[in-house]
Amino acid sequence: MSELFRKPTRSPINPRFSSGPCAKRPGWHTDALGDALVGRSHRSKPGKAKLGEVIELSRQILGIPDGYRIGIVPGSDTGAVEMALWSLLGARGIDVLAWESFGKEWVTDITKQLKLKDTRVFEAPYGELPDLTKVDTDRDVIFTWNGTTSGVRVPDGNWISDKREGLTICDATSAVFAMTLPWDKLDVVTWSWQKVLGGEGGHGMLVLSPRAVERLESYKPEWPLPKIFRMVKGGKLNEGIFHGETINTPSMLAVEDAIDGLRWARSIGGLPELIRRSEANLRAVADWQSSSTWCDFLAQRPETRSNTSICLRIKAPEIAALDSERQAKFVKDIANLVEQEDVAYDIASYRDAPPGLRVWGGATVETTDIEALLSWLDYAFGTVKSREGY
Repeated sequence: MSELFRKPTRSPINPRFSSGPCAKRPGWHTDALGDALVGRSHRSKPGKAKLGEVIELSRQILGIPDGYRIGIVPGSDTGAVEMALWSLLGARGIDVLAWESFGKEWVTDITKQLKLKDTRVFEAPYGELPDLTKVDTDRDVIFTWNGTTSGVRVPDGNWISDKREGLTICDATSAVFAMTLPWDKLDVVTWSWQKVLGGEGGHGMLVLSPRAVERLESYKPEWPLPKIFRMVKGGKLNEGIFHGETINTPSMLAVEDAIDGLRWARSIGGLPELIRRSEANLRAVADWQSSSTWCDFLAQRPETRSNTSICLRIKAPEIAALDSERQAKFVKDIANLVEQEDVAYDIASYRDAPPGLRVWGGATVETTDIEALLSWLDYAFGTVKSREGY
């Protein structure tokens, strides 16, 4: 019997491979929320202490420089990015990069909502990066560090000038806690809790460099800002936002869960161990893919392959030759089969991405579970292919 049709005898212990919300840390239980400050004001002394712990643990684990402000903001990563775009842009020309769904959303914000004329857009298809050498960092630059829906990341920050005049605004939601970020080259960094540390949705993190703070205090946008975007009072940064005084009411259950994830990260060795775990997951997929007759990475260059949102495409000629609608159905059938077997949940590619699979490989996912999943993918491919008569 072909290995593709042999039903595996071992399954992942945790079948949660969704790219957001992502798997909880190993050993997580609702008991971890026992100290949540429910029924108390987030503005109370203990409430602000909880929020402050999220900020300080994030700083310690990620190595964020002391001069950078860290705030908790509404609206997840999307809210944090838009808060930055609407508050900071318009002072100089803009270069915006897009190679997947969320980067394209920032293009829409800048060109169609803010309607900023001096904007250059650098786009690349799924699986590729724009030409980073063409980016002018004397202009404001907006980009995702890791394309969550394409599985393509920038390999490093060497393309960002140390002598830049513009601001670099980086959406790092599926990169932070799993990849090394060069903080000295980044002026605004955003992420959400529900990615690498497996927290709950609805809350975003916003980091500002001293250069970004200077822009906020010296430049006033021509457009009105909604209350939840306002970071300046009387021409000065509202420092309270960066000391746990959030603009709107946060969920104290979600705050407690974020603290739990951060404490876990610290307990296992901090950022180096988080990165090691994610890289081990990517390596397991790469080792399997290297001998696969039917599957390939969407990102063709190994140095740009994400170790969190691992995106795969079907390279088998008989499936690759199908039109996109039939390919999408084929992939959906694979995802449905492994879900019905309680092997893997939510691994179909993002709705705007090419038909394929997307397996979350962040630090809360065990490599042994990734390894167990891969033989099931072979089985599911072979089974669906046989059933459909290809």
